[in-house]
Amino acid sequence: MKSGDTSLNQRESAETLALQAVSWLATDAAILGDFLNVTGADLSSLVADLKKPSFLAAVLDFILTEDQRVLDFASAVGIRPEEVATARAFLPGGDLPHWT
Repeated sequence: MKSGDTSLNQRESAETLALQAVSWLATDAAILGDFLNVTGADLSSLVADLKKPSFLAAVLDFILTEDQRVLDFASAVGIRPEEVATARAFLPGGDLPHWT
């Protein structure tokens, strides 16, 4: 397998995880409301935004802003919490330095 294929697979996996995160957000009206407020997204454009890698990155960014949110999401989808940050690295902006 070529290394480009690996990167593509990792990006597709990251996008899939972000889509799972959107589904998870939708199960809790309060968390979904917080996400919409923080990102400026709205329900009417949500479906179209799901096709945008930058929007999917924002979803994982939102999850990553609170440790408990990461733990809850990871538990809900059956992954290790650190996989959220790993997936985020493969979406737009994920290669930028983190200052916190």
